[in-house]
Order: sequence, then C-alpha cells, then structure tokens
Amino acid sequence: MVGVFEVGAVPFNPDGWGPPESTTATPPSTTTTLPPHVPYATFSRSERLGRIADFTRSFSSSNANASNRPSSGKPGSADSPFDFSLDLDAFPLANPDDGSAFRLVDTKPTPRPKFGPKWRFNQHRPQLPQRRDEEVEARKREAEKERARRDRLYNLNRSNQNQQRREAAIFKSSVDIQPEWNMLEQIPFSTFTKLSFSVSDPEDLLLCGALEYYDRSFDRITPKNERRLERFKNRNFFKVTTTDDPVIRRLANEDKATVFATDTILATLMCAPRSVYSWDIVVQRVGNKLFFDKRDGSQLDLLSVHETSQEPLPEAKDDINSAYSLSVEAAYINQNFSQQVLVRDGNKVSFDEPNPFANEGDEVASVAYRYRRWKLDGDMYLVARCEVQSVVEVNNKNSFVTLNALNEFDPKYSGVDWRQKLETQRGAVLATELKNNANKLAKWTAQAILASADLMKLGYVTRVHPRDHFNHVILGVVGYKPRDFASQINLNTSNMWGIVKSIVDLCMKLNEGKYVLVKDPSKPQVRIYEVPADAFENDYVEEPLPEEEQVQPPSEDAEGVDANGTTTEDKEIEAQT
Repeated sequence: MVGVFEVGAVPFNPDGWGPPESTTATPPSTTTTLPPHVPYATFSRSERLGRIADFTRSFSSSNANASNRPSSGKPGSADSPFDFSLDLDAFPLANPDDGSAFRLVDTKPTPRPKFGPKWRFNQHRPQLPQRRDEEVEARKREAEKERARRDRLYNLNRSNQNQQRREAAIFKSSVDIQPEWNMLEQIPFSTFTKLSFSVSDPEDLLLCGALEYYDRSFDRITPKNERRLERFKNRNFFKVTTTDDPVIRRLANEDKATVFATDTILATLMCAPRSVYSWDIVVQRVGNKLFFDKRDGSQLDLLSVHETSQEPLPEAKDDINSAYSLSVEAAYINQNFSQQVLVRDGNKVSFDEPNPFANEGDEVASVAYRYRRWKLDGDMYLVARCEVQSVVEVNNKNSFVTLNALNEFDPKYSGVDWRQKLETQRGAVLATELKNNANKLAKWTAQAILASADLMKLGYVTRVHPRDHFNHVILGVVGYKPRDFASQINLNTSNMWGIVKSIVDLCMKLNEGKYVLVKDPSKPQVRIYEVPADAFENDYVEEPLPEEEQVQPPSEDAEGVDANGTTTEDKEIEAQT
C-alpha cells in the first residue's frame, strides 16, 4: 500500500508572505488542515529558489562530500527538520543503493569541466590550484623584478660606456680654447643635414707629380695567402697645408679663385655630421680671398679608428689600443700600403710639373696632385688640391686610383675576426667597418669624388698578433667606384657641397683676420672663434736652459728601448707620420 502525501489547505495571509502567525487569524470561511507541529523555515523575497530535484547529479560523490562537510542546519542538511523519508517504491527510477534520503538541490553552479593533466591531478586536491596560481604570480613578479634589474644595469653600462668615450673626447679637444678668443657662431650639425647645393663639373688647372701603376696581383690576396706589409722608410710623404703650397699661392696671385683649400679639409667639412672626435680648421680672410688651413700636427694628418663605434677605447695615451695610438698606426699603415700595392719597376706616369714639395734627388711616394676649380656662385670659384695615389690601365686608357687601408687591431672590439670572415662574409666585415668608422670611410669617398678618381681601392690590413702593433699583414684588397660606394654608404654629393657652400658664405661675411672652426668634442656642433693674427704660429725660438737644469736625453738599452719605454720602432713610426 503506497502512502499518499496530502498537503492540505494552505491558509491565506493578507498581511504578508508565508502562513499566518496563528490559525485564529484566518478568515472563518477558511478551514485549516495543516498538520500540527510542522516546523517552518522563514524566507524572504530576495532569496534564490533552487531546483526541485536534480537527477543528473552524482549522489555518491555528493554524499561523500556531504559526509565530510560540517552540518549547517539549513534545509537539506542532516540537522534540518525537513529531512523526510520517502517511499522509494513510488520512484522506480531511483536506485536504493544511492541512499534513501531526499535532499534539496544545492544552489551552487555546476563546476565547468577542465581538461588536461593539471585538472586530473588537482581533482583530489581542490585547494592546490589556488596555491599554484599564487606561486605562478609570485614567480611572475620575481621575473619582472629581475628583468627590470637587468634592463637597469644594461642601460647603466651603455651610458657609462658612451660617457667614457665622450669624456675621453671632451678632455682631448683638438685645440685649446683660449680665453681671449671670441666665439662668433655656433652651428649645430642638424642644420647641415638639410642643405643641398649642386656644382658643375670641375676643371683641372694643373697636374703635378708622378704615379706608378697598380699591381693587380693584390686583388687575388685572401686570408689564406696573406702578404706581409712592408715598410718604406726612404720614401717621403708630404702633408702640406693650403697657404704653404707654392702652387696655390701662385694661383691666388693670378686670381684664379676666391676660396682655396685641400681635399682633406674639404672632406672634413663635407662629412662633419658624421664626426665624433674633435677637429679644427683655420680660416684666413685676406682681402676678398678665403683660405682654409690646418695647423701643424693637426688631427687631420692622422686617421681616426673606431670613431663611431659604441665600444670605448682605452683612455691611456700610451696604450697601443688608445685612440691616439691607433690613429698613428692607421696613418703608418696607409702610407706603406699605398706604396706596396704598386708595380715598382720604374715605369711612371709623369704630369705637367714634378712634385712641388720634393727637393731634387729625394725619393718621393707615388702621388699626383690635381689642382681643380669649382664654380660656387656667379663670380666665386673654389680651388682645391686633390690627391691620387696610383693609375691603372683600363681599355688602353689610364684611370686614376686612390689607395686606402682599413686596419684591424683587436677582433674583440669589432666583434668580427677578419681572418675567418673576410673570405666568406666580406659584406658583414664591410658593414661592421661602416658602423665603426663611418666618418673615415665617408671622407675617403669624398676625397675620391673630389679627385674624380675612377676607382678607389680599400685594403684590409690586420696585425700579426693583437698585441703587436708594428707588424701587419694584408688580407685582401677590394675595388669600388667612388660614386657607387657613396650611394651605398648614403653619402649625398649635393649635401656635401651644400655644407661647404654654407660655411663659405658665412666666412665671407666676416672681417679680414684669422678664425678657427672647432668641432665641439661633446656635442654635434661646430663653433667659429675669432683668434689673434699670431695664433698657431711657431716662429719663436725657445731660450735654452742653463746647463745645470738641462735634462740629459734618455739612453737606449741593448734592446732598443730607452728609459721612457719608447722603442726605436716607435720613434720610426712617429718620424714617418
């Protein structure tokens, strides 16, 4: 006999929700059949109502979890008065093994299934995901702190490296600024990049000197069959400034031009925005003429090394890898390289006049001077002395060649070992040199364009050993057309002449006198100072000291090293350069 559950009549409560407080408050017309002593759980309208029954839930797991959870006294719990036993025979779908107690449905949302080894591992440890999330977040915070610390140290190191290199340039200005000098102009390099001026083809006024032919066998040199760099102590090299050139003086007296300079000075001005180290050029305004000169012993006579590199060089001047020592070494290498790659059989190409700086009987280096004139304005002309070092025969016609050499002193500074990379990755080696020596390569290209050279040869010279700066070997020679190479290194000819034209116009507005253009050693700008007429003159004679105050010259030991640590080879290099 199946028992029937009868609810009975539900009394009406006109004062609110739920049954009335007592049966006496019900209207007379309503009969109450509510069973006595039935507990009632109060509720409000804001409470959520769950499902009546949920047959999809796993009762075994819920019962196991319920047995582990403490009693809460809520409906559906073990201590709840609403724990009615049902007759399971009335519900044929129910399994007697699943339990005989009816529970109210839990209002918690059904957890979403998570797949993967993490969820399978975490099913039996419900609090582990939260701890793992906290550990992951902690690791992320630690990693972020470590990353920020590394970035801070990296930026600090880079700033220190750049600061070291800049400070070395600051304390090594090319010329000492005297307090009586008057600064007239200060031109930032940013204004140079926007200038442009086109000039017509130049005309040759005079050619002097003699050239030897280039030896084509050097084009086949590789790091595997390197050649030792020879020394040419008997050949004379000349670095004569503009006003000391007798040919330029003669052309000035003949009023051939208004502005006079050399190719080295013009290339320095044309490539000024790429320069980092300090340099200076002396400007003399005499009447209506303008002369651009260099001082005796100027930095323009040397070749900078690693000028535009981010790696700092040693600051000690006596270090073989310092900026000054490398400049002297580079000048020494270029002079010897320009004479070694020639066919020294006595066959030379002579021009209108001999070398204007050589004395009779002197053995001079293979060099030709082209005195060329450009038209800058209506009646303003510029004359410059341009140099070429060799000549090569192409299609039964002689072509001018300029010879320069890049030198490697220590692979750890450049990051590229020429002996291993030059033959297989020559482009990478050249790209590294363009990054570290952008100003020097641009000046060589500008000088080749000014001389209208048909070919410029670049040699790759390295030390026999990184700590030996006297002995060198030639690893290879590559030829380029100057204008093609200029476009490759992003050197604009119109911009080059625009810089020269702007400086010439500025100097032509000055009064007669002597001035000096100085590249600021710490900022990308150039300053113009007015200096006394006797500045940079070394015509005075120093009075000798008394005999008791004179210092005896240092004596050399048996190995050729004097008391100051200077070797005979050091003195020879200084004398040649």
